Amino acid sequence: MSPKVSEAHKEQRRADILQAAEKVFAEHGYEKTTMKHIMDEANVSRGGLYLYFSSKEDVFETLLEEDILSYQEKMRKHLQSETNNTSYWHTLLTTLYGNEKHENMAIGPASSTILEFFITGRNDEERRSYGKKRYTLAIQMYIDIIEKGKESGEFSQEAQSDMIARSIVAFTDGVFLDYTIVGNEDVKMNEQIKYFTHYLAFALGVKQT
Repeated sequence: MSPKVSEAHKEQRRADILQAAEKVFAEHGYEKTTMKHIMDEANVSRGGLYLYFSSKEDVFETLLEEDILSYQEKMRKHLQSETNNTSYWHTLLTTLYGNEKHENMAIGPASSTILEFFITGRNDEERRSYGKKRYTLAIQMYIDIIEKGKESGEFSQEAQSDMIARSIVAFTDGVFLDYTIVGNEDVKMNEQIKYFTHYLAFALGVKQT
């Protein structure tokens, strides 16, 4: 009789597999990664891997979804625990650039893999559907911050939350793509960030110091 495996153990095993997969995808990229790579890195049998995930695409989509949902949860808690000293402008910049100083944009090794996943699967209906879902979640995350800033009086009531949020997503996706293809020196990322930040300040009615 096989020993009974607890739910806690199953959840931990699944988390370990995802952690291993994240490392493998960052190292090999999406297309060149195989389930065998993930299996070896996670030190799990083939049957053990397929018990949790049906395919490489299933693994990657789970990583993407958990990442953005985790970030949204952190943002939700942050917005709910607001104080009189909360600056939604700083919250927006930190969310967008990874830091309040907006001197550079945090681009990790996963960024190029994410682009590869969606670009190579642009004709796949399921992948396009998932991309749309991720796009919608990202836009809503920025809308929530902007709306909070408007409620607090920090942002102009005239600010069009939806269009500004879409502009942010378009900017970040474009920079990620250019950075992946030609590198930071030709992209002039710092200069682009400077001008885009001025655009956001103008659109939101923020007076920069």
